[in-house]
Amino acid sequence: MNVIKRSGEEVSFDADKILLAIEKANQATQENRQISEDKITEITNRVIQKCNEIARSISVEEIQDLVENELMAEGAYTVAHNYITYRYERALVRKANTTDKKILSLLGRNNEEAMQENSNKNPTVNSTQRDYMAGEVSKDITRRFLLPKEIWDAHEKGIIHFHDSDYFAQPMYNCCLVNLEDMLQNGTVISGTHIDKPHSFATACNIATQIIAQVASNQYGGQTITLSHLAPFVDISRQKYRKSVKAEMEAAGVEISEDKINTIAEERVKREVTTGVQTIQYQIITLMTTNGQAPFVTVFMYLDEVAEGQTRDDLALIIEEMLKQRMQGVKNEKGVYITPAFPKLIYCLDEDNIYNDSKYYYLTKLAAECTAKRMVPDYISAKIMKELKGDVYPCMGCRSFLTPDRFTENGWENNEHAMNSSSKHKYYGRFNQGVVTINLVDVACSSKKDMNAFWKIFDERLDLCYKALMIRHDRLKGTPSDVAPILWQYGAIARLEKGETIDKLLFNGYSTISLGYGGLAECVRYMTGLSHTTPEGEKFGLAVMKHLNDACTKWKQQTNIDFSVYGTPMESTTYKFAKCLQERFGIIKGVTDKNYITNSYHIHVTEEINAFDKLTEESKFQELSPGGAISYVEVPNMQNNIQAVLQLMKHIYNTIMYAELNTKSDYCQVCGYTGEIQITEDENKKLIWKCPNCGNTDQNKMNVARRTCGYIGTQFWNQGRTQEIKERVLHL
Repeated sequence: MNVIKRSGEEVSFDADKILLAIEKANQATQENRQISEDKITEITNRVIQKCNEIARSISVEEIQDLVENELMAEGAYTVAHNYITYRYERALVRKANTTDKKILSLLGRNNEEAMQENSNKNPTVNSTQRDYMAGEVSKDITRRFLLPKEIWDAHEKGIIHFHDSDYFAQPMYNCCLVNLEDMLQNGTVISGTHIDKPHSFATACNIATQIIAQVASNQYGGQTITLSHLAPFVDISRQKYRKSVKAEMEAAGVEISEDKINTIAEERVKREVTTGVQTIQYQIITLMTTNGQAPFVTVFMYLDEVAEGQTRDDLALIIEEMLKQRMQGVKNEKGVYITPAFPKLIYCLDEDNIYNDSKYYYLTKLAAECTAKRMVPDYISAKIMKELKGDVYPCMGCRSFLTPDRFTENGWENNEHAMNSSSKHKYYGRFNQGVVTINLVDVACSSKKDMNAFWKIFDERLDLCYKALMIRHDRLKGTPSDVAPILWQYGAIARLEKGETIDKLLFNGYSTISLGYGGLAECVRYMTGLSHTTPEGEKFGLAVMKHLNDACTKWKQQTNIDFSVYGTPMESTTYKFAKCLQERFGIIKGVTDKNYITNSYHIHVTEEINAFDKLTEESKFQELSPGGAISYVEVPNMQNNIQAVLQLMKHIYNTIMYAELNTKSDYCQVCGYTGEIQITEDENKKLIWKCPNCGNTDQNKMNVARRTCGYIGTQFWNQGRTQEIKERVLHL
């Protein structure tokens, strides 16, 4: 068993420290109120036993709580008083400077908490450490100056989660859909240098990657681009090649037909598309932004975003190349092709690609093959999305969706001064202000199964979330466009004047702000004793979801801000919430007995259910998570069963708006094994990754890719998320 120190460093459990602490408290007590050495040993052993019963690494604070409880249970009130007093005095000393030890442990590369906080950040490299160091300072400022005590206390107790407090000191938003069309068609400015409209597809791809890097360095969440914004540049290259081929033939004195010129030009166009897509893929993977990771980029592939004809065919050509290259993968340091985390790909299923006789069905088959091998793309059903939102557009980063364009009734108001503004609906250039998440499991456990108490506590917690979300919103108000010119002045989001504030983009639905939630499965289980796949459990679960939406509707009416219900993609938060629940309520079977809580509305990872039924059941809940949601099915190796993948894709098209398939794609650098790297326990009951072929457990000598919470992680996970991954059952 390991212990997590306050600095985040994880060390081996040392029972002698418990014994020594009790002895010191005992020595500070009047002799007639002291307890015997045997009693001290007995109390120590009880604490050790309870520590061992917790199937995870335990924090210093939890151990101290156990010591206090055992002293009180023994009736050693004076000893307990002295122990509590000493603990309080030490806490005051630590509060004088909350960041030094954490920063030093980061520099020493032994802060386990930070090392597994983000599955796509390598915490040993300087750039990531610098970002984490700055984050610790930002958290400290946020805690002491920027958040009211009630909000921070609720955050610390796991009642709510105030996301990205390590970035909150600066006025930064969460994620966005980049208006790449405006920036490419009308030019932009990068690092003080004016960039004109590109004159070829390859140049457009190169500029796009520079824009992506700049955007990533000025926000803290994910960004999305669409390939449709690159498609018009294919024909620009085509026309250039036609002219150059004709000129070459004339210079050589060769007579050639127009058809032959076009054939040669088309071959060159295809080579350029290959090069351009390769630029996007490798640049994104190899770029390192100021937050210490590759840009968190999603690439959207939707044929109907462009007009039917040559441009749509060119978009199909780009999509085909993107899928082929992603299916191949990228080489690791050993030169072996592996699955990269980014860019994330989303493929849109629609009438022109979903049926066997559809014009672009060949792309859908290719997407299925890519999914079977590399876990991407994810799938959006245009059919279901039109029913739910009226439009088809991508999410930002992992799952955050904008609200539908609300300017459609009165005509488009170009508040952001985009140069490509038109009568069409507006999505690219919009963004999300941030997230605060409510812990639904804590609401349930706090109610003690009293339904009246549940709804009362629910509303109290929602009020806390509202206050916290308005603090996020108010933090952005008054921000001058100068803080991030690439976003606010040069087209990624807007083209505001220097010195102009971004305030008007925070209202009227231009941006969204997210009420996150997690643990619906455990919440329903506690309150009803049932899974939310049962009729009674489903009824209660849907009522909970509706209550979240009603709150957002009320807040939107009060403020003219687009609040939206968001299925939080909890990575490190799932472990934090689970630990807090165990501390507050103990171990409750089926509710708090895991080191994780279930993401959003998902069916519990251990519940046996087939893939088709899972997607059908979850579609009812996804509809009530309009601000962000994704469903998945866990599948075995499907590379020899592409027809089954295609059947699942057709089911997605007819059933649910946004879904993905999870498979395994690992590589052991020691023995060359390709397959599934296993999760097992070491001698301290810590979950570790182990090659089933050679027994390698060195994470630095293996490549593992897993869906974390809607996106692929490749830098490993904390113990809570690792347990969740280990316990996932197959749905096919």
